[in-house]
Amino acid sequence: MAEPDSSAPLPLSVWPTAQQSAASQRNGRYVPGSTAHPAKMLPAIARQAIAAYSQPGDLLLDPMCGIGTTLVEAILLGRDAIGIELEARWAELASANIAHACRHGATGTATVLTGDARHLAHLVDPHLAGRVALVLTSPPYGRSLHGQVTARPGRGVAKFDNVYSANPANLGRVDQPILLDALQEILVGCRQLLCPSGLLVLTARPYRHHDQLVDLPVQLTQVAETAGLVLFERNAALLVGLREDRLVPRPSFFQLDRVRKARARGLPLRIIAHEDVLVFRRPSMSAGSR
Repeated sequence: MAEPDSSAPLPLSVWPTAQQSAASQRNGRYVPGSTAHPAKMLPAIARQAIAAYSQPGDLLLDPMCGIGTTLVEAILLGRDAIGIELEARWAELASANIAHACRHGATGTATVLTGDARHLAHLVDPHLAGRVALVLTSPPYGRSLHGQVTARPGRGVAKFDNVYSANPANLGRVDQPILLDALQEILVGCRQLLCPSGLLVLTARPYRHHDQLVDLPVQLTQVAETAGLVLFERNAALLVGLREDRLVPRPSFFQLDRVRKARARGLPLRIIAHEDVLVFRRPSMSAGSR
């Protein structure tokens, strides 16, 4: 089959993934300390991507696994998984979540490795090259978008769990050009681990920095293509609930705060209520082979 025309618009499908709140999606499936991570992938997004793009018994990889959402949802669906995490704190939580899932009937197996995903070749068993069926990850982005708050009557709110790490090398703390260069290194390593029919899925959303829109999904597409991958599918995961016949956004406090402050200055911003799910393949794979 001929390569698809890269200039042609990609079909867009919509995933209604947040009919339950994030807390409800994790309740009973993850250990309580998991809420401390400031930027967790929604379990519903991970679960739908794994079900759509892999088969039971497949090997999955998340090179920036955080608390292990990809790994937990993979083993609960009968896949095996490997996660890489730079921060020992999150790696320990990911291992705890895997153990928790195994106690509750998970049939797959998962391993968490602590290290920098830019050095995948030195972290992952070289015998796994060409055996990974699906890479699924969510890069860090938008430092001001994440975390939790607690109300303080008469004194506003207090923010907490709103930073990835105190480590300046953590990609959640670096500037955008450094982040994109690092992600290119990571994606090159991931491509080398993919089997011939393997897929790589990135989830991310646009965000605003100093009121300017940062189209991170487009930037990630360019980075992935530079890393030798081909975009062939784009999905929008709706971050909304359903109330009777109406869609109700589920924004974070940080998103609401930024939009309200911008509107007070006369800038008519809107809540971003979706997450892009970008699906890439290796160039040698024909579009209809899966």
